[in-house]
Amino acid sequence: MPVYQRMAVIGAGLIGSSVARAARATQAAGEIVVYDSSAEVRARVLEIGVADRAEDTLAKAVEGADLVVLATPVGVIGTVAGRLAADLAPGATLTDVGSCKEVVADAFAALGRPDIHAIPGHPVAGTEKSGPDAGFAELFHNRWVILCPNPSTDPAGLERLTAFWTRLGAKVESMDATHHDLVLAVTSHLPHLIAYNIVGTAADMETVTEAEVMKFSAGGFRDFTRIAASDPTMWRDVFLNNKGAVLEILARFIEDLHMLSRAIRWGEGDKLHELFSRTREIRRGVIAAGQETAEPNFGRDRKA
Repeated sequence: MPVYQRMAVIGAGLIGSSVARAARATQAAGEIVVYDSSAEVRARVLEIGVADRAEDTLAKAVEGADLVVLATPVGVIGTVAGRLAADLAPGATLTDVGSCKEVVADAFAALGRPDIHAIPGHPVAGTEKSGPDAGFAELFHNRWVILCPNPSTDPAGLERLTAFWTRLGAKVESMDATHHDLVLAVTSHLPHLIAYNIVGTAADMETVTEAEVMKFSAGGFRDFTRIAASDPTMWRDVFLNNKGAVLEILARFIEDLHMLSRAIRWGEGDKLHELFSRTREIRRGVIAAGQETAEPNFGRDRKA
């Protein structure tokens, strides 16, 4: 039996199309309806069979849906939620897939719809690719989905949404929205900021030609370029909407960077070795937790 009889996915990019594909593959949703502001994307969604219907208005997309998933850039989630709030069926669940949760929690609270289950959510999964063709049903397998209920959230609504994500193969945990934003600032947002910065720095160096950067890209720089290839609109909105937490973690990072600079300048090899040993253990912990592979070259196809 499906967890939800009719699901509406608003936004058919990587995450939105993956939710639709995964829900179809696992029969977590009966009918799957997609809305996207782009007529081209709506046509492509139907062409590749991601959804049963692709509607050209929000009202038609959410009509009769008992689950609505907002898969738009986080900067417009509040606006989109406000536009469709009046059309949501009583008892429906409204959630999202954005990387920032406090701003979404505030937007959901402002809707004035106590008769729905408004639960911010964040599947901690993705790739650097975007668009409806980039999605795949297995994206959420063994990945965490963080849900951010508020104190008044109906436990039954939370349990049902948890069951949906579990059906899609994810592991689910509940977390306060403010705490979520601080944790993700460390584990996701700052790493992306560093990647964008280091790739931009390499591109701006006048003493190194672009051809040399490409030709001599070692594994570390290559991995930075993969992260820096992520959707620029999405990440612009992430940094602007999680500004407080990102700036807090960035300040701590800069302090630690100054410490490393001093250690290198004064030849303090013991300090460097101690840090590098500790961080290697963290890497091993990530692998042990099943969040990465221990295969050589990160499991990449050597022919790729």
